[in-house]
Amino acid sequence: MEFKDYANFHQMLCETVDQYAHASAYRWFDANTNATSVTWQEFYDQVKSVSKSLIALGVEKGDKINILSYTCYKWILTDVASMSMGTGTVGIYQSNLAPDCEYIINHSDAVLVFAENQKQLDKLLEIRKSIPNIRKVILFNGEAQGDDWVISYDEFLALGKDIDDAAFDERTGQVTAKDTAGLVYTSGTTGVPKGVVLTHDNLTSTSQSVFHCGEFHDGEDMFIFLPLAHVFARTCCYAAIKVGNRTTFARGIDTLLDDFALASPHWFISVPRVFEKIHTKIISGVEAKGGAAEKIFNWACGVGDQVGACKLAGQPVPFTLGLKYKVATKLVFSKIHQALGGNVKWCISGAAPLNPEIARFFHGAGILILEGLGMTENTSFSHINRLDRYDFGVVGPPGEGLFHKLADDGEVLTSGRNVMKEYYKMPEATAETFTEDGWLKTGDIGEIDENNVLKITDRKKNLIITAGGKNIAPSRIEGIMTTSKYINQVCVVGDRRKYLSAVVTLDEENLKAYADEKKIAHQNVAELLKHPDIKPMIDSEVSKRNQELASFETIKKVTIVPEFTIENSMMTPTFKLKKNVIFKNYEDAIEEMY
Repeated sequence: MEFKDYANFHQMLCETVDQYAHASAYRWFDANTNATSVTWQEFYDQVKSVSKSLIALGVEKGDKINILSYTCYKWILTDVASMSMGTGTVGIYQSNLAPDCEYIINHSDAVLVFAENQKQLDKLLEIRKSIPNIRKVILFNGEAQGDDWVISYDEFLALGKDIDDAAFDERTGQVTAKDTAGLVYTSGTTGVPKGVVLTHDNLTSTSQSVFHCGEFHDGEDMFIFLPLAHVFARTCCYAAIKVGNRTTFARGIDTLLDDFALASPHWFISVPRVFEKIHTKIISGVEAKGGAAEKIFNWACGVGDQVGACKLAGQPVPFTLGLKYKVATKLVFSKIHQALGGNVKWCISGAAPLNPEIARFFHGAGILILEGLGMTENTSFSHINRLDRYDFGVVGPPGEGLFHKLADDGEVLTSGRNVMKEYYKMPEATAETFTEDGWLKTGDIGEIDENNVLKITDRKKNLIITAGGKNIAPSRIEGIMTTSKYINQVCVVGDRRKYLSAVVTLDEENLKAYADEKKIAHQNVAELLKHPDIKPMIDSEVSKRNQELASFETIKKVTIVPEFTIENSMMTPTFKLKKNVIFKNYEDAIEEMY
């Protein structure tokens, strides 16, 4: 497979603009669901305007800018303009607290911050004295009020009116493939976030690898709702630029289902937690209806499983089964398709393991979830299942032009043009994450089969070794437990212990429904979590799922706690659990289970 050696990201963008100038490039909706869109040519003209304003503010090649915002059009616009000028973009999760923002701003040596709105601005004002290198804060939404440190986006754009095209062209011509395109800070599940330095070649080569692994057609839409501070979302946005597909932005997580209907995407990316939530909502809704509706649903799922098995085996669907599937689709599966906009051909799941049973459920319903693998350090893309070569419970072969192998202890090692340059200002940490011969250590434990397909068994640091010497991968157990509609999050405990236990959180909506059904009186969810009738029900749910596990893998005891969130520091912005924090916070409760 041939790869083009782009001089920089701007050159790849220009190629797409030349080919699709008048096609729609980006679309977004306001609170009243009114749509706004721009063509590729309009997008490029705006990139040029933003770039000129960066020049006007004295931003030099090699400088860094921060973007503190949820995913939106101005995020990607500012990012692409920044890269075009040889400036490194550094995203900050909109959910980060002020001290976390302060660390990234200062560590990245940023000179500007683009903030989404007043809520994000308030964080910056709180730490203003601690971020002395920030010259200006530019608001994506809202107006500055009497403080020249803060300006609106319109005021920012006006700054570049007197910068001519020659200055813009000169700057884009100075940027090389080896230059820094951005810093992406790791989620910090086990310590201080590290700034991963990604180059222009990292981004353009990875975009091409994604292009060669997928099936993209002119006029198709990609839907994005994951935070652009995460490299997974950005990589897919860059791939959409490479292939010329339109990107539609969600308004927010709270409006996600409505936004799917508005966007009607052909493909999208997600983390497993979203698929799990959709699956739980579907199952709960069916069980609430009961009766004939539940019987029809279960029948349809059985038909879907049979059709899915045929597809997976590469066998034709028998005529009679095909007729049944048409009926099942009309009665049941079409509703799931419509909930996702009606046009979805495939989607990608990444950032964490996806429960194979959930993948099979959607596959049976006619929605193919291609699980992939990546990490910030390899531009969030190293492996992916293909449309014509997929399975469940595996992350597929390496992406085109990428390579993998296993270390002696089973750790997955990768190499390719997608691998980062370094950790910013952390030479020792950089050296530690590479082998002596230059392979990137992923921290994942895996198996590679005869077809070069990788299966991840767990994270190297997550493996539990029981007192009896059994090596156990907790992620698989956690995935099985969360198939219960009542169980929301699971943190398995058991390292150096005689048996496994778990700290779990519950699904509030389904818990309330259960309480209503059983006439359990309660004032609030906190009271309900402690009700004596709830623990036996959860124990029963766990026991059912223990039947899928070997005896040494089963969960013997459970402690129910409030939800793990970003705000209570027990979950990262990418929905990964900070297990060390959970273990510390619930140390006494864990000891009681033993």
